[in-house]
Parts: sequence; structure tokens; C-alpha cells
Amino acid sequence: MMNDETEQFGWRFDNSYIRLPGAFYSRVNPTPVAEPRFVLLNRPLAQSLGLDSAEFAKPEAAAYFTGNRIFAGAEPIAQAYAGHQFGNFVRLGDGRAILMGEHCTAAGHRFDIQFKGSGPTPYSRRGDGRAALGPMLREYLISEAMHALGIPTTRSLAVAGTGEPVFREETLPGAVLTRVAASHIRVGTFEYFAALDNTDGLRVLADYTLRRHFPEQMKAENPVLAMLKEVIERQAFLISQWMRVGFVHGVMNTDNMALSGETIDYGPCAFIDSYDPAAVFSSIDQHGRYAFGQQPGIASWDLARFAEALLPILDPKPDAAIAQANQALADFAGRFQHHWLAALRAKLGLFTVEPEDAALAEELLNWMHETGADYTHAFRNLRPNPAPESSLSTDAKFATWHRRWTERLARQPQAWEEVSRLMNAHNPAVIPRNHEVEAALAAANADDLTRLEHLLVALARPYEEAGQPGALLNPPPTGTPVCRTFCGT
Repeated sequence: MMNDETEQFGWRFDNSYIRLPGAFYSRVNPTPVAEPRFVLLNRPLAQSLGLDSAEFAKPEAAAYFTGNRIFAGAEPIAQAYAGHQFGNFVRLGDGRAILMGEHCTAAGHRFDIQFKGSGPTPYSRRGDGRAALGPMLREYLISEAMHALGIPTTRSLAVAGTGEPVFREETLPGAVLTRVAASHIRVGTFEYFAALDNTDGLRVLADYTLRRHFPEQMKAENPVLAMLKEVIERQAFLISQWMRVGFVHGVMNTDNMALSGETIDYGPCAFIDSYDPAAVFSSIDQHGRYAFGQQPGIASWDLARFAEALLPILDPKPDAAIAQANQALADFAGRFQHHWLAALRAKLGLFTVEPEDAALAEELLNWMHETGADYTHAFRNLRPNPAPESSLSTDAKFATWHRRWTERLARQPQAWEEVSRLMNAHNPAVIPRNHEVEAALAAANADDLTRLEHLLVALARPYEEAGQPGALLNPPPTGTPVCRTFCGT
């Protein structure tokens, strides 16, 4: 393994996390692999980070993205954290991920550059620290789709093949993903120090998180309380945006709630086709804990664990700390409803606010659930006058709702052209349809990236219909099997 002091790629590393006390991480290098090669490279993201595109064309470039060679300025570490996984507390840490460093753009934005699948760490818990190609391609695909949809998310810079097998239920090709994130500070990071009764560690972590993500809150009378409120606000908005596009995260453990407000960890995620609040795709979520409609409630539960971890530094008086935490947590439901209703109004083309808007939207969702209507397709194709040949024109319940909706539109000053633009900006024409994603990943495992590359092109412009494949514009064919997803570990 070589640390090349002359090669740069344009990285501007300034690694602040490694300057925290040793309890926060363990130093560890990636484990070299047999045959590094690029499978996917996100050139638009590389450009936005200010990286030198010419460097990626060099023969040795892929070796840097598997850890065979170390970027100049990188200081690899595995971060320590804990988490509630399906409600059970576990001490964790980066078991198959290594933070290579923090890149600072010319504009002053700081990003974690993390490898996923780069070999074992002190937190691997007897795991091999490796990742299979399919799950890494899924994260690349879905995270970039979420970015194009306008939803806060970590992103994927590259997927590099290792030339080595990974042994799971079957033998699979190995890969390393390069993830770009505002940071990897999680609810579980705070839980880790709370579980150790390490109040000094909590204070150091809170101060670091405030400086990195919430500098404006450092001026507050109680910065820790202000941080808690800001995290609650960001999560309320994030979950509303997941719901807006029908996204099911699938594994909303507290170690997968990033305090930055970004979506993180695309393991067993999927998008709903037919609208169903009980929709579950993850093979390990056997009781529907993380079902589509459960996501707001689970976010609230995860935030309560965050507040619990903060209690020792929230107020020196325990009763006062609990009261402040409970008051902040009580705001989540209202903040989520505010963002969710705003999203629904936009999906329905409503510029103005009326008291019955929530009931109007809920009635449509109930109809979708009863009829099994496709969530994406139904919203995208709402029109003041349904086509005569459409089955919707003869559905009595929908016709009643549609009349109420058109009357509601008539009470606002905007013309249909403006309404249509608003709706088309919030109702995607295409999403990562589960059957298309699975087919693309299956082909990629057989070394055919054509279908995946076509899918990436389509998903880069999700709100446009022109030129999009019909398979993505329409619901899946009747009889398409329900997708089952796996976490990949």
C-alpha cells in the first residue's frame, strides 16, 4: 500500500474528526484488493467537488478508490458509534467502512470521503469488512436518483471492482463504494458516548457537531437544545420528502439517522408502486417496523433516543433536561405535518392554503390505497379533465374527489399552466422502479452495465417525460413480483 505524496486528484483534505480524542475512532487502513478497476465514476459529482478529471484516466487511478493506494492528505479511520437496530441497542462502529478524510471545496464546503467495503476494522465484529458489487451499485443508483429528485442525501462518487469474491448467501463479485457526505455523525454517535457515561465525550461531540453543522446555533442561550431542535426540523423535512416520492428507507436504525439531515445508508431501500402505507420491501423487516407509513413515527422514536443521549449535557438539572427534551420532541409531529402538507399541496397544484386541504389529500390517498393505484403515476397524471378512455373517468369515488379538487383549483388565481408546472416539479415522472433496478443489478453482476447506465441517465432527470423509457413512465406490468431487498452485509 502506498501513500502517494505527489498525486492529488484535486483533493483538499483537512481532517478535523481525527483531531478529536482517540475514543471517537480507530486508525485503520483499507485492505488492498487483487484487481482494482472502475465500474462507475460520477464525473458530474467529481467536477462539483473540484477534482481533476484527468487524474481519473490514469492507469493507477482505480487503485486509489479501493485503498491499494492512499490519497495524499488522507488519514484513514473507522468511526466509533452505537445504535438501536430494530429497537435493540448495539455498540457498533464502522465495520466495513473507512473515512479517508474530509475534502474542502474551493467554496468552503466540507465533505466526508468514505470507502464502503474496504476491509475489516476494529468494529467488524467477525465480519469480513467487504461489500458485494450489487448493493454498492444500488447505493450509487438510488443515492444519485434521490439527489436528482431534490432530496437531501449522501452521494456516490465511484464504485470500484476488487477482482475478489465476496461470500454471502452466494458468491458475488466484490466492490468498494466511495461515499460523499456532509458528515457521518449519527444519532448513534451520541448514543455511543451516552452508553459509556462519557459526559466529556458528549460535550466534545456536541461542540464539534455544532461547529460543523449548526454554527448559527452556537449563539443560542442553550446551544445543545438549539441543536436538538434543528435536528428535529431537518428530519421532519427529510421524511416528508421521502414520503413525497414514495421512498421506503427500510432500515431506519438510529445509526442510520445522520444529524446533517441527509439520507444515509441505501441498504434494503425501495420505492412503492401501488400506494400502501404498510409497504415493506426489506427481507429482515418481518414485522413492518420500517414500513412506508411508519417512517414519521420511527423518525420520532429515533429522535427521542437522540434526546436521551443529550440529557447529561442539556441541563445540569435532570428534571429540567427531561422537560426541555420532551418539549422539543413534542414539536416533531407538527413540523412533519407542516412539511408533509406543504408537499401534498404542491403535488396537487395548490398555491393557496385552505383548512380542508389535508382532508382533500387524504381522501385521494385513501382512494389510491383502496384501488391499488400506482402512487407515482396517479399523481403525475392528474388533470382537470381525465381522458374519456381513462378508467378514472368512470370511477365514482374518484370522480367525486376530482370534482372537489377542480373546485379547489378554481378558488386560487393561478391558471392551469402554472398549476401544471408546480405539480410537475413535485411529482416525478420516473422513479427507480424496483423491477427495473433489480434487472439492472442482475445484469451488472454478469458484467453488463448497459441497463444500469441507461437507468442512471433516465433518473438524472426525474421530472421530465420527453425521451424517457415507457417502462419507467408507467407502472410495472401486471404480475410483476413484489421486490424483496437485502442489506448486503
